[in-house]
This record gives sequence, C-alpha cells and structure tokens, in this order.
Amino acid sequence: MITADNLSKAYGEQVLFTEASFRINPGERIGLVGRNGYGKTTLLRLITGEEEPDQGSISFPKHYTVGYLKQHLKFTRPTLLEEACLGLPPGQQDESWRVEKILFGLGFSKEDFARPPEEFSGGFQVRLNLAKVLAAEPNLLLLDEPSNYLDITSIRWLVRFLQAWKNELILITHDRHLMDQVITHTLGIHRQKLRKLAGDTTKFYEQIAKEEEIYEKTRINEEKRRKEIETFINRFRAKATLSSRVQSRIKMLEKQERLEKLAAPEVLAFSFPEAPMPGKLILEAKGLSFAYQPTGPLLIDDLCFTVSKNDRIGIIGQNGKGKTTLLRLLAGELKPTKGSLSGHPALQTGFFGQTNVERLDPHKTILEELLATSPACTLEQARKISGAFMFSGDLALKKIAVLSGGEKSRVLLSKLLLTPSNLLLLDEPTNHLDMEACDSLMEALDAYNGAVILVTHNEMYLHALVNKLIVFDRDRVFLFDGNYQRFLDEIGWAADQDDAPSATNERAPAAAPTNHRKALRQERAAIINRRSAVLTPLAAKINQLEKAILALEEELQKNNEELITASTAGCGETIAELAKRNAEINGETEKLYTELAKVTDDYERAAAAFEAELQNLSAG
Repeated sequence: MITADNLSKAYGEQVLFTEASFRINPGERIGLVGRNGYGKTTLLRLITGEEEPDQGSISFPKHYTVGYLKQHLKFTRPTLLEEACLGLPPGQQDESWRVEKILFGLGFSKEDFARPPEEFSGGFQVRLNLAKVLAAEPNLLLLDEPSNYLDITSIRWLVRFLQAWKNELILITHDRHLMDQVITHTLGIHRQKLRKLAGDTTKFYEQIAKEEEIYEKTRINEEKRRKEIETFINRFRAKATLSSRVQSRIKMLEKQERLEKLAAPEVLAFSFPEAPMPGKLILEAKGLSFAYQPTGPLLIDDLCFTVSKNDRIGIIGQNGKGKTTLLRLLAGELKPTKGSLSGHPALQTGFFGQTNVERLDPHKTILEELLATSPACTLEQARKISGAFMFSGDLALKKIAVLSGGEKSRVLLSKLLLTPSNLLLLDEPTNHLDMEACDSLMEALDAYNGAVILVTHNEMYLHALVNKLIVFDRDRVFLFDGNYQRFLDEIGWAADQDDAPSATNERAPAAAPTNHRKALRQERAAIINRRSAVLTPLAAKINQLEKAILALEEELQKNNEELITASTAGCGETIAELAKRNAEINGETEKLYTELAKVTDDYERAAAAFEAELQNLSAG
C-alpha cells in the first residue's frame, strides 16, 4: 500500500495542491486527471523522489520498486535489443524474449533489433524507454502521456498490456478512451485538492459535478438565511425587549462558517468559423500517388476518394506510413507524383499541422501572433479569441518562446478561428492538449458545419466523429466507406488479427502470414467493398422514403386537427380543401409504402447474399 499524507506543493504563488492525502492499494490502476498546469507530472516526480513536497510525506512498503517513463533520451548499449534488455529485473537478464515481445507490440520490427538506438527518431526512442520500463515490471508503474509517440495499433497493444498489469499503475493521458479502458480508479487534482474515486473518468467528473451542485445550493440557502438573520438584527437591535434574541443571532452568525462561492473553472469554449458551403462535392482525388524521391517508393499509390459537405474522414494507420504526407497533399503543401486533386472554386481550407508549431514566431506574443494571421484581424477580435483559448488578460502577452507544448497547440487552434473555412484538415490536434480541452475540441468539430479530414490515433474521436476512413494498413492505403466500428468489425487492424511474433531465445523471425491468408483477406475486403457499393445507395433510398412518409403523416395529422376546428366553426370551404388534400396524401403515402417495401426487400436480399459470401469464405 502507498500512502500520501497531507501533501502540499507550490511554486512561488502558484499553489498546485494543499493538505492532499490518498492511498493506492495493491493491484489498483489509477488514472490521474486534472487540467494542464494543475500538478499531475509534479505529483509523479514527488512519488519518484525527484522533487520534495513542501509539506507532508509519501510512504512505500519495504523493497518496493517504482518504474517511471522518462522523456530524456540517453542510451549506453550498441543495439536496440541490448538497450531494451537493460530494463529486465535482476536475475532475468537472459529472458530477452520478454523484451522482444514488448518491442514488437510497440511497433519495432525484427530488423530494428540490431540497429543502434541513436538511429531512431525521437518518437521511437521514447518508445524504447517505454519498452524498458514495461520490461522492468516494477511494483508501481508511472506513465506520463505514453501515447504521445505511439500510433493507433501500438496504443491498442498498450491497452491490452496494461489491462493485464498485475501491479499498481498511475497513468496520465489526454486520451480518455485509453484511460477508461485501463483504470480501476480515478485520482483527480481539483481545486488544489486530491480526490480518489472508484471507476472511470466519467464517474469521477459526474460525482464532482453532483457534489459541487449540492454545495452551491447549500451556499445559496445559507446566504439567504444569513441575510434574513442580519435583517432581524438590524431591525430589532434597538428594542430592549428583543435584545437577548438579537444577541443570540449575532453569536450564531459569528460561529457560522461562511461558504465561499466556487470559482468557475476555465473552460475552452469555441467554434470554428464557417465559410458558405459551395456544393455537395468539395474535393476529389483521382489516382493520387506520391513519393518523396522520383525513383523512391510510393507512400501513396492510386488513391481515389471524394469529400462531400459535412463529411468527417479519419486518416488512420501506423506512424511513418504517409498519413501526414496525405494531409499535406490535401493542404497544397506538396504536389502529387501522379494523379490529381481538384477542389471546388469556393473551397476554403483551414490546416492544423504537426510541424506548424515550429512556424510560430518565438519572439512574438500570443496577441501579435494572432494579429499577424490575418490583415482583417483587429485587436479586439484577437483579444476575444485568445480569451476563448484561456489566454485572457496579461496571459495573451506571453511570448511564444515560453509557452508549453499544449499552450502552443492552443495558439495554433486559435489561429484557425481567424479565417472562415468549409474544410478543416487536422493532423493529431489532440497532442499536448489536456483531457478537458480534447472534449471541447471534439464538441467544436461535431458542431462544425463543414467537412473535416482528421489524422488521429485517438479512438474516442474516431468512434464519435468519422463516417469514412482512409486506412494505411497491410502495406497499402485504401478508402473504407463506413464508420470506425464497422471497420473494426469487418476488416480490423492487421496487427490485431495476426498472432504476435513468436519471440524465442534464439530470436527467430516472426512467421509471415501465408499467401493463402493474404488472399483470403483480399477477397474478404473485395466482398465488403462490393457490399458497401450496393447497400449504401439502397440504405440512403430507404432513409429518403421513410422521411417522405413521415412528413406526409405529420401533414395528415395536422390537417385532421384543422378539420375538427373547421367543423366546429362550420367552415365548409376549408373542410372541402382539407378533405381533398387528405385524399391526395393517402394516395401518395400508399405509393411510397409500396416503393419502400420493394427497396427494403432488395436491401435484405442483397445483404443476405453478401453475408452468405462472407460465411462461405470463412468456412473455406
């Protein structure tokens, strides 16, 4: 059991938390939540002993080990595998197969094992540090934003790994979907206090909201009662016959602790400005291909898709496969090697890119950066937008150079609010945002009356927003016309479906899928694509007919109500007109029902035929 008792920590006038106490029991997996700057990472540093509390203490059982994912990159071994094996506990140094299994899960290949750690990108070097801390199997595992440098398949692997974690865990992540799949308890830093509750983040925040609602109602009632007592005292203070009662109430007020009004927490609240939607089709890609070198491999090969108004398209896949490249092609920063991109003449695009943070001028203030975005931007408008992104007052005068990663991301997002658009291109916009800011961004995207193309590894965003997918997987890129859950159900990730590589002490290479299995997957994908092409228009027709029938039935009901009124008033002309229209409605409705029955029958027959094809394929 870990016990934190009466912890306090402040940096100058910034108080992070005071008189904070909590316990972590054996086997508990804790999600640590709170806004950026509230002290989550500081609390982890207190637990590891890298910092000391201003007050209080943290106690551990004897021989208790703590593993902490560190962001600093320093390596001492010549190869990736040897460096990763440094994480193995004493006495298990020969069990390199355990490390191989973790490295495979985090996206490394067999060929990577012999490469020097310094050859890898910064993101993969952080993954190496993560592999070392996971292999160590500490009593308490501390993970601070482990998904920042992971792609979607590695995140899914990490979720399964942490769900099976037998020891204690404290997890910080902006990815609510990841956290809620893993944790048993939520520990929140809220109003400079620490509060631990059983359950996921939704239960935690619902409980906090409920308690604060009760507090506020109690405060209002007590304030009302206080005013009544003060009125009594002021009214009868001079009356000798009531002096004892007046004194009694004065003493009552002196003893009664006054409940202070809770300060409203800062909330990131905004909406993306919308340009008029030019038409149903706003962008089309035909045979789109791209390579960085004329004779180099194609990252994107013969990709075709269209973007319609209000489309929400998710671009998904492992890192390094071409997702960001595709977004830069759509933004016009790169030119296709082959194929074409054609946009509507009235298309107006807003682009948030991973590397755009580097384009912020470090010598400018937040206000100056916003004013430089558009000549039409006024100081009042820049002030309003910076305030919406939690840079109000003097905070808007901070230099870009001193901002954290999350603050710079908020500045980039705020710049999108200065130019109306009808297509948003967003490359991992949730990186460096806290959980509440991620929720606000998702609400803004959901309300946006334009098309969105989004690169993300956040599965909550994929489940909540997208209706189409551009998938980089199985060494190809393809369009999937359906939502993310359908993709998981019907195709799924190759990394999930194939067995994990069989790591052995001899470090045998992973068995490649057989040609037969590849052929089956390709045939299955072809059937699913044909099914989508046939069923999607039929489903749209069914929806159209149902809406038309509903509209006629609502009109009929309204007419019947007006008929009753007209009959009561004895208005013969109105009665005749309504009766004639009702007869027309009944005829139109009957035709629509006949057509609906036919289209529904066509849909069900086609769906059954495709399902039979899939079943026969599985049986074969």
